[in-house]
Amino acid sequence: MRSTRTRRMAKGQPCLIRLPHCTGGGDDTVLCHYRLSGYSGTGLKPPDCMGAFGCMSCHSVVDGRSPIPEGYTRETVRLAHAEGCLRTQALIQGEVA
Repeated sequence: MRSTRTRRMAKGQPCLIRLPHCTGGGDDTVLCHYRLSGYSGTGLKPPDCMGAFGCMSCHSVVDGRSPIPEGYTRETVRLAHAEGCLRTQALIQGEVA
């Protein structure tokens, strides 16, 4: 898979998903794609505009590799991820995130 400008830009950025146990981002920050019906599926990654800058800890939770934090539900994790996508777009566009 080719690396896009947005994916390369993620390294060194703060985590914008901000779940409990977030490391804050930095060198472990990657672009975490938001799964949305019609834009993702088996073998189909969503476009990079549907991604959030996220640390490895938050990325593991949103991708289902780590358990959902106590007090959260799958829906609240998805909301945090979606808000992270909006913060990421604001950052990319030069707005305050």
